[in-house]
Amino acid sequence: MLKQRLQQKLLQKLSPQQIQMIKLLEVPTLQIEERIKKELEENPALEEGQEEEEDIHSEAEEEEQSGEADKNQEEFTLDDYIEEDDIPDYRLQAKNYSKDEDKRTEIPFSVGFSFHEHLESQLGLRDLTDKQKNLGEYILGNIDEDGYLRRELINIVDDLAFLQNVETTESELEEVLKIIQDLEPAGVGARTLRECLLLQIEKRDYSQPSINLAHIIIDSYFEEFTKRHYNKIVARLGITENELKAAIDEVLKLNPKPGGVYSDPFNKTSQPIIPDFILELSEDGFDLHLNSRNLPELRLSAAYSEMLHSFSKDKSQKKEMKDAVLFVKQKIDSARWFIDAIKQRQNTLLLTMNAILEYQQEYFIDGDETKLKPMILKDVAEMTGLDISTVSRVANSKYIQSHFGIFPLKFFFSEGLQTDSGEEVSTREIKRILQDCIENEQKRKPLTDERLTEILQEKGYQIARRTVAKYREQLNIPVARMRREI
Repeated sequence: MLKQRLQQKLLQKLSPQQIQMIKLLEVPTLQIEERIKKELEENPALEEGQEEEEDIHSEAEEEEQSGEADKNQEEFTLDDYIEEDDIPDYRLQAKNYSKDEDKRTEIPFSVGFSFHEHLESQLGLRDLTDKQKNLGEYILGNIDEDGYLRRELINIVDDLAFLQNVETTESELEEVLKIIQDLEPAGVGARTLRECLLLQIEKRDYSQPSINLAHIIIDSYFEEFTKRHYNKIVARLGITENELKAAIDEVLKLNPKPGGVYSDPFNKTSQPIIPDFILELSEDGFDLHLNSRNLPELRLSAAYSEMLHSFSKDKSQKKEMKDAVLFVKQKIDSARWFIDAIKQRQNTLLLTMNAILEYQQEYFIDGDETKLKPMILKDVAEMTGLDISTVSRVANSKYIQSHFGIFPLKFFFSEGLQTDSGEEVSTREIKRILQDCIENEQKRKPLTDERLTEILQEKGYQIARRTVAKYREQLNIPVARMRREI
């Protein structure tokens, strides 16, 4: 049964320009260059280069002489696309490099053998049967980039039976695996960390007492070693602490990830950090500008603008020409949206970064982390009048180059904590104190989280033990027991 109802809803819709602006705001400098090049390729109404003044004046004079087109006959209004205000002014700074500077060139690099190719070449030199060779190649395919075999042999037996119709046993695979574990680098083909270290230590000179003792520790007391229960090892083996220390030094020379010594150029690429902001400190104060060195000037295509002019003057447009007019209008509309979005992006970036600079002015003078104030996204949003999500997009994947280094914008955001005197300090300052305390601790008796809490409280920072543990984990510092050394 059909019914009619009157319902009122409150909806928020974003315009295409707003959507484009949001997407461009998240993009860092390195990717915005690619985005502009892509837009230049896809939109013929968008051109690279500056608008010439002569063309602008002649276009303005032509508009004054021609007057308004007959709006009743035209289906589209063309005046909005041919105004003087179309001159792009989003570029806030001219070229910030000298004319004599060479253009950026790609640096070629030589491509060597990958890790798996290195293993396959060694395996090909071994005297193996055809079946052993096939089994070895399949095992090599299951070795990860760290050099470990993460699959159980029984599972590989099933894989070979179902996928390649090859019948084999665990003992046959174990025999081939022993051959692979004899390849270089030492430790490759191990299934556990203990086995990896044993494969490496077994290739060392056993005549040295420290190496022999290191083999015994890894083979028989690996759990105690990983948990740093050194007292138990000393008591059970009847050795001195100096002998244990010498053995531990030999273990520390081993590589827990033997595959890591080979770089795979096909899977690992170095991503350069291109700063989005450049901050310079002079006698007059701070000079902040965007790194727009490689961003081209954008303008509307003169050919497309002239085309629209000719359409606007032709009052007797035929029906078949309206599709062409619609295409030209859409392309110019898209080009204008893109230019405006780039301009808005640059303005929003500068507005946000200036607010951060003003808030953390004391820190930017000399880069002292203790001068960093507690700052969250809401603080910057209130200063700029922007939404918190907009500030978050600006801070994401953006970097600033200062006179004391390059930092991500997220570095300047931190929570606050009150001292006994009621002063609010940044949690980054607490982490710095924690790091200094741990670096200066006695390695034979490292500071526990309880003791670190007491030290901070003595300094006037009211903080709980679980908070100290959280900050320690954020600094990638292990617990006291794992930091103990002999």
